Amino acid sequence: MEEIQSQSDNYRSSSSSASSPASRVPSSNFFYLRKPGSLRQPISFEDSPEWEDTDIDVRVEEGGDSINVATTPASPSLSKLNSGSLPSPRLPEGAVIPRKIAGASVAWKDLTITIKGKRKYSDKVIKSSTGYALPGTMTVIMGPAKSGKSTLLRAIAGRLHPSARMYGEVFVNGAKSQMPYGSYGYVERETTLIGSLTVREFLYYSALLQLPGFFCQKKSVVEDAIHAMSLGDHANKLIGGHCYMKGLPSGERRLVSIARELVMRPHILFIDEPLYHLDSVSALLMMVTLKRLASTGYTLIVTIYQSSTEVFGLFDRICLLSNGNTLFFGETLACLQHFSNAGFPCPIMQSPSDHFLRAINTDFDRIIAMCKNWQDDNGDFSSVNMDTAVAIRTLEATYKSSADAAAVETMILKLTEKEGPVLKSKGKASNATRIAVLTWRSLLVVSREWNYYWLHLTLYMLLTLCIGTVFSGLGHSLSSVVTRVAAIFVFVSFCSLLSIARVPALLKEIKIYACEESNQHSSTLVFLLAQLLSSIPFLFLISISSSLVFYFLVGLEDQFSLLMYFVLNFFMTLLVNEGLMLVVATLWQDVFWSVLTLLCIHVAMMLPAGYFRVRNALPGPMWVYPMSYIAFHTYSIQGLLENEYLGTSFAVGQVRTISGFQALQNVYNISPDTNSKWKNLLVLFLMAIGYRIFVFILLFFSVGRKISLRKCFKCNNRDTTDTS
Repeated sequence: MEEIQSQSDNYRSSSSSASSPASRVPSSNFFYLRKPGSLRQPISFEDSPEWEDTDIDVRVEEGGDSINVATTPASPSLSKLNSGSLPSPRLPEGAVIPRKIAGASVAWKDLTITIKGKRKYSDKVIKSSTGYALPGTMTVIMGPAKSGKSTLLRAIAGRLHPSARMYGEVFVNGAKSQMPYGSYGYVERETTLIGSLTVREFLYYSALLQLPGFFCQKKSVVEDAIHAMSLGDHANKLIGGHCYMKGLPSGERRLVSIARELVMRPHILFIDEPLYHLDSVSALLMMVTLKRLASTGYTLIVTIYQSSTEVFGLFDRICLLSNGNTLFFGETLACLQHFSNAGFPCPIMQSPSDHFLRAINTDFDRIIAMCKNWQDDNGDFSSVNMDTAVAIRTLEATYKSSADAAAVETMILKLTEKEGPVLKSKGKASNATRIAVLTWRSLLVVSREWNYYWLHLTLYMLLTLCIGTVFSGLGHSLSSVVTRVAAIFVFVSFCSLLSIARVPALLKEIKIYACEESNQHSSTLVFLLAQLLSSIPFLFLISISSSLVFYFLVGLEDQFSLLMYFVLNFFMTLLVNEGLMLVVATLWQDVFWSVLTLLCIHVAMMLPAGYFRVRNALPGPMWVYPMSYIAFHTYSIQGLLENEYLGTSFAVGQVRTISGFQALQNVYNISPDTNSKWKNLLVLFLMAIGYRIFVFILLFFSVGRKISLRKCFKCNNRDTTDTS
C-alpha cells in the first residue's frame, strides 16, 4: 500500500502541474451532452464535484410492461450536472412521433465467466461483475482491448459460447429467467448485410423472416425501424451500391444492422461495438441516434472501446473493465469523481475516456518503457506516472470501498426484491414462409449480382463456345469416337472447374445464414432448402445454354430426347458440384483455402474419371476404390457417352459393323445396358442430396448446435444457481 500511495502522490503532483491555472483552457469551452430540454452546464474535467448518494425509487406497475425509475438527487449541484446541455429541437410539422417501447430492467450480480485457455494467467475472463440497466437509458461497458467487454455483453444476453462457464445471476424485470425470442435484440460487432438490396428491401425481408402475420402488417414495422435509425434518406439506396453508385457509408451500414433487430420491437437491445470502424462524426451521429432510441423506452446495453468527449457525455451509466475486473459502475460523471478520489484526476485538456483507458490499459507500459528517456516540451511523456497494474489495483480497491459500489448493491436489491412483468415470447414466422422469403430474396439477389451470376453465365457461354469450336466438324465415323470422348471429358471437367468462381457468393450466403441463425431468424433446414430452390433456375439456365452451344457445335446425335438427357445430365452435374462447393466452403469459411481445396479435389476426381486411363486398368487400392466411385465426373461422362453411343453402330469395311458399345471398349468403360445412363443420372441425384445432407450436419454442429447448447447451458446454470 505504501508503493501505491507514493505513486499515487506522484501522479497527483504531475496531474496538477499539467492542468495548472496558467496553462488551463477556460472550462466554459467544454460541455457534456446531457438530456435535452435544459441549459448548458460547463463541467471541468479536473475538478469534479463532490458526489452524494441519490435516493432511487423503483416502482413496478401491476399489469404494466416496464419499471418506472424515479431518481431524486440529494444535492442541488448533482441536479444541475444531470440537467443537460442541448435544448430539445422542435418537431417539424408532419413529423412522425417515435413509438414508445416498454423496456425491461436488467441486473447482473457477481457474474464470473471462465473460458479455458482464454487468459494467459487465469481462465476467468470476467470476475465478480455487478451492475444493472434500466428502461430508457443507455449503459456502456467500456475498457481496453481484451478486457472482457464482449464476453460480459454476451453473458448478460445469454449468448455465451458453450465452452464458457458462467457463475452468478442475471435478472430480467427482477426474475431469473432467460430472455425469450423477440424480447431482445443483439447486434454483433461485424454483421453481414446484403449489398444488392436497398435498405427498405433488406429490412422488409428481415421482417418477413422474423414476424408472423400478413405482409401488409409488416410495412409499418419496417418504416418505424427506418425512422428510429434516421435512415429515411437512404431507404431506397442499395446497401452495397453497384458499378455506377457507391454503397452506404460504414455508419449507415451499422445503423441498418441495428434497424434489423428493431423490427421485432424488442424490450432490450445489446450492441457490441457500435462505433467499430467509424470516424468521429459518424460515431457522434451513431450515439446521438442510440440516445434518441433509448429515450423511447428501450433498454440499451452497448460496448465501447473508446469515445470522444461529446460521445462520452451521452452515456447514462458506465461499466469500466480491465482484465475482467470491474473498476467502476455508475453514472458517467461519478466515474470522473471516482478516478479523482483514487488519485487520478482527469486533466482539463484530455478526454475522459482517453484518460480512463490510459490509466487502465497495460499496453501503455510498453510505450513508456520504449520512451522512458524521451521527454516532450511540457515534461514527461506520460501524464500518468504510475505502473498500470498498480493503477488498476488502486481503482478496484477504491471502488469496492466506495459509496458507488454500495449504491449499486442497493439498487440491485430493489430491482430483484419483486418480480416485474414476465417477458413473453413473440411469434415466429413459419418455416414454409421463411423458405419462400429466402428463396425469393435469393432470386432477387441473383438477378442483381452481375459479377457473381450474370458474368458467370457469360463465362460459361464463352468457355463452351471455345470448346465447341475446337471440337467442331467431327462427323459420325468410327475414327471420331476418341475425339468425341475427349470433347465430352473437356466439357464436363472444365465447366466444373469454372463453377469454383461461385465460391465467394456461397461464402457470403453462409455468412448471412450464420448471422440470421444466431438471432433465430432462420434455421439450417430452411437455409439449405431455400438455397437449393433459388439455385435451380440459375443452374438450369447455365446448363441449357451451355449444352445447346456445345451439342450443336460438336455435332452430337440429332435427337430431341438425347438432347434433353444431355441437358439434364449436365444440370445434375452442376448441382452435385455446387453441393461439393458448399461442403468445402462450410468447412473452411475462407475464400483462398476453399478455392485451393476445390482445385485439388477436382484434379483428384478428374484423374480416375476414365479418360486418361480406363477404370479397369487403374490401380485398385486407391484410384479404383474409392476415388473413381466418388468422382462425379465418372458418372456424368459415362452417362453422356452412353446417351451418345448406345443403340448406334459403325461400319467396318463394306460388310462388318460394330455397335457403339464395342467402339468405346478400348476408349472408355460403359455399360451395355440401355438403362445404365438413367442409373448414372440417379447416382448424380443421390450425390447432390448426399452433399447437402453433409452440409446440413456441418452447419447444424457449427452454428445451430451452438445455439441449442447455449440454451441448455443457461438452463443448467440457472438450476445450479438456484440449488446453491
